[in-house]
Amino acid sequence: MKDHDKAVSLSREIKAGARDLGFFACGIAEARPVDPDTSVHIRHWLATHGNADMDYMGNYTDKRLNPTLLMDGLKSIVSVALNYTPAKALPKGQFQLSAYALGEDYHDIVKGKLRRLAERLHFEHYRAFCDSAPVLERYWAERAGLGWTGRNHQLIIPHAGSMFFLGELFLDQELAYDQPMKNHCGNCHRCIDACPTHALRQGQEIDAKLCLSYQLIENRGELSEQARDKMGNVIYGCDRCQLACPWNQFATPNQVPELQPRESLLKMTNKDWENLTIEEYRKLFKGSAVQRAKYTGLMRNIRAAQNSSKKKKDK
Repeated sequence: MKDHDKAVSLSREIKAGARDLGFFACGIAEARPVDPDTSVHIRHWLATHGNADMDYMGNYTDKRLNPTLLMDGLKSIVSVALNYTPAKALPKGQFQLSAYALGEDYHDIVKGKLRRLAERLHFEHYRAFCDSAPVLERYWAERAGLGWTGRNHQLIIPHAGSMFFLGELFLDQELAYDQPMKNHCGNCHRCIDACPTHALRQGQEIDAKLCLSYQLIENRGELSEQARDKMGNVIYGCDRCQLACPWNQFATPNQVPELQPRESLLKMTNKDWENLTIEEYRKLFKGSAVQRAKYTGLMRNIRAAQNSSKKKKDK
């Protein structure tokens, strides 16, 4: 079999294996430094502190812009997407969490599936990532033909939406490469209109310090006045730009067992949240991405949501 035919055959096996493991989409891109425009854009965003105080985003910029520095002999980047659209929702009228955080920690789930994919196909030299290394995940998902980056800075998969975890499998073999697709956002700007803090701006990069997801998850200090005013009853993250996106009307509930919310979480009431102890927090969110905000951060958010609700009732 010729080299090209081998590459095509192996690429098909990779995609079939990814589907068998529950990934919604899989594509492959040639590993190389990112294009000059993207490089300039990333460096400018960091230089103007668009990343707020998330200093880790400025670490290893050389590797972020050139993935071949992350693995010797890297030739191909396999990009995958795992659906996290909720199958069950938290009770209406109670405090809410961002959809991606309802199940177990996605980092471990996606990387575990990627490792199983590599083992099934007997790859000996590989690296698996999921939001765990200086990798421009949306860029490579675009290059691999999975979708396009919308104005909400989320990867949008046609007729499926944006509620997906992205992951990458780095391989030292040449494969058959997919082609990027056209951006289909058109003139739509519903996500920008829906952003409560104006973190999204037409034709500009996201301003992280304004974003409710940053404020409620990454921010280790006090919430901004704007965040306290606009957070509503969401105590972890923000999905408003995704919920406003027309493409998410095609989203279907995920069937991944590990991503289903625990019964103990579904039973939480506002009173339970307000009286949450650190021991209960550890039990409720063991192996969960919510641990990113830490107990102190989550309780800060709960108090702010509680105060916001009282102010609205007093008006």
